[in-house]
Amino acid sequence: MEYKVVSIVPVQGDKQTGKDVAQDFENVIKKYHSEGWDYVRVENLLTWVNPTGGCFGIGQTPGYNKTIQTIVFKK
Repeated sequence: MEYKVVSIVPVQGDKQTGKDVAQDFENVIKKYHSEGWDYVRVENLLTWVNPTGGCFGIGQTPGYNKTIQTIVFKK
């Protein structure tokens, strides 16, 4: 059995509704289904973004946790 994990960024802008975001998600599922992949589930992955040092501390940003949404498919 093969698996494919696709990263998604569900963004709801000023002009987009929740329905639009759901439609975007559905379009991703349809695209991969047409390539023979079956939808399994959505997973949230927690990752760490390293801090940046800047130059002499100027522009320095702290590290932070970031959640990435992914869709899992299988064949």
